[in-house]
Amino acid sequence: MYRKSEDFIEDWIASSAGTLSVMKAITDDKMDYSIVEGHNSLGWLAWHLVGTGGFFGQLAGLQIPAAAPGTSMPSSMTAIVEKYEEVIEAYKNEALTLTDEKLTEEVNGFMGPIARGKLLRILIDHQTHHRGQMTVLLRQAGLPVPGVMGPTKEMQ
Repeated sequence: MYRKSEDFIEDWIASSAGTLSVMKAITDDKMDYSIVEGHNSLGWLAWHLVGTGGFFGQLAGLQIPAAAPGTSMPSSMTAIVEKYEEVIEAYKNEALTLTDEKLTEEVNGFMGPIARGKLLRILIDHQTHHRGQMTVLLRQAGLPVPGVMGPTKEMQ
């Protein structure tokens, strides 16, 4: 749980930069790649992180852009990356308005009341979870895997 806005901002900058590098590694022709048919594809996972970024932000009472319900996934990674970059910047700006007191305030989360700082921790954990899935799919799809937490095989 975050108790200091500076801690969230620092983690968000690092986490979102890693996620952005993974999204930028996805080519348009591999957006539909999934481990097996019917499972989450690279493009779906990237678009999901854009959507849930907005959803978590709205639950936290922050002004984070979100796609309207029912909005279809864009057909290009460039469009998804642009939307994700908007989410990144919105969190950086909105986090500056958070006081220590606001981080401990309870908000209505998707499973009931939750401290705002805890909800923001779950946001980053959720993003990390799906970024990990995307890195595995990148490798299986034959695309280079960027170094997020350290060097990858391609960097050796």
